[in-house]
Amino acid sequence: MIPIRSAAEIDHIRAACIIVHSVQMALETAVAPGVSTQQLDELAEATIRDQGGTPAFKGYHDFPASICTSVNAEAVHGFPRTEPLRDGDVVCVDVGVKLDGWFGDGAFTIGVGHLTDEVHQLLTTTRAALEAGIAAAVAGGRLTDISHAVEMAAVAGGATVIREYGGHGIGRDLHEDPQLRHRGHFAMVEHPRLGSHPCTTPAFHISDMPPDIRPAPSLGQDTEVVCREILGLSESEYAELADEGVFS
Repeated sequence: MIPIRSAAEIDHIRAACIIVHSVQMALETAVAPGVSTQQLDELAEATIRDQGGTPAFKGYHDFPASICTSVNAEAVHGFPRTEPLRDGDVVCVDVGVKLDGWFGDGAFTIGVGHLTDEVHQLLTTTRAALEAGIAAAVAGGRLTDISHAVEMAAVAGGATVIREYGGHGIGRDLHEDPQLRHRGHFAMVEHPRLGSHPCTTPAFHISDMPPDIRPAPSLGQDTEVVCREILGLSESEYAELADEGVFS
């Protein structure tokens, strides 16, 4: 069930997201060759706590850090570590904050030092897809309008959507309905309503080599169950997409 939030509840979510944004700005300034993602994690936690928030990720399913840091071919949910970033790396940083019982969550990707033309193109395409998804998130539209907009922007930029992950709602819990795939047909499934809060986080790759997809939280389950949980699919929806070859 998709929660519909009041104006006052939206203000609470916005307050948590303002802290998320301030952390992102601090981290963007700090990213440089020689800096480790562990150092970024320490900066993030201090910045969150200085503003009265709590790191939303720390302890979540035993996650040990305040931010997720995914470098180069790592897709999402990477652990901060002590190895320094190198010139030419690309790092995705995901920040989550809990404030007064409400959650905010947001990720950004940044290049380290000098980047190749290919990496510049990937970052440009991902930004375009994010903006396309935001533009498609309107009351009276459908969730798959967002999915379709993200996927079409990826294709236009020569990238491929990473199908194993998608976006999600946020509010009283870190992950809420609706689940949002980043590929889909225009005007296919249910309407989002004014007051629901989906987070769209496009994840693309541009190589013939598959990205490093880290294990989902539901370790030990079979592939179908994990995919259905991540993507928010019913058994029939999973079966339909499997018949189309989506998971092959």
